[in-house]
Amino acid sequence: MNAASPRPAWRAWLALARPSHWTKNAFVLAGVFFAGDWKSPAALLMAAAAFAAFCLAASAVYCVNDALDVVEDRAHPRKRLRPLAAGEIQIPAAYALACALGAGALGVSLCAGPRLAACLAAYAGANILYSRALKRVVLVDVFCIASGFIIRLLAGTWGIGVEPSQWFLLCTLNLSLFLGFSKRYAELSDGQRPLEAKRAVLKNYSPEFLRMLMAVTLAATLMTYGLYTTSARTIQVHGSTRLIYTLPIAMFGLFRYLYLVMEKGYGENTVADVRKDPALLLICIAYVAAGAGLLSWP
Repeated sequence: MNAASPRPAWRAWLALARPSHWTKNAFVLAGVFFAGDWKSPAALLMAAAAFAAFCLAASAVYCVNDALDVVEDRAHPRKRLRPLAAGEIQIPAAYALACALGAGALGVSLCAGPRLAACLAAYAGANILYSRALKRVVLVDVFCIASGFIIRLLAGTWGIGVEPSQWFLLCTLNLSLFLGFSKRYAELSDGQRPLEAKRAVLKNYSPEFLRMLMAVTLAATLMTYGLYTTSARTIQVHGSTRLIYTLPIAMFGLFRYLYLVMEKGYGENTVADVRKDPALLLICIAYVAAGAGLLSWP
């Protein structure tokens, strides 16, 4: 066990599975909400199964990624404290846990239907390709990250028999690209380590290029979300024109996040960033509450 960060064995195993990152799988549940099926108990039950399957699959992927990146992680100021890098858990044990979690995810997905299982297989395949090669290819690396969120959204819609909104799919793509480029910007701007000690793909990025990409994808996110809220299909599905009033909250939240990334050094871990910044967390809560309230208001 790492002397600088002693913890019980069960905490090490929990850290390896990283359940705190399961919040990313909220995109699975978002599909049902934005497709207008959030009042259907059957659709919600299927979405819950999809969410559970992706949580198990995500933890399996983290186990495999940590095993593959253990040498690099040991040289990282923060990642060196991960269970495998710190020597708390051995690599074969991590692979065994990944297999168990993967089997559980596949079992849950098959119970929900073959489409969800196909989405899960696509998610696993994309992550394997990313870990083995694509994370070193400029731009492709961020598009691979974005594909994970698109697959989650499709799992919560097409995967359980719900028709997805094309505008919301485009909005999700742009949002995930914005978060991905923000992550690369934060990693590149990290002054704690020289460029040679950082991930290899960062040598192909510059701060100016990433700032431009962040600006483009942020603008595209807001534009496509606005078009989603005002589209005829959205109004028909939800029976309301009020969803447009959530746009200012979404806009302020994204601007707040951009400020934190560019001025406060945030961006490497979106989930942790939301937890660390009370204002950002409050904005997220306000957005969810406003969306639910506006759509349920008679």
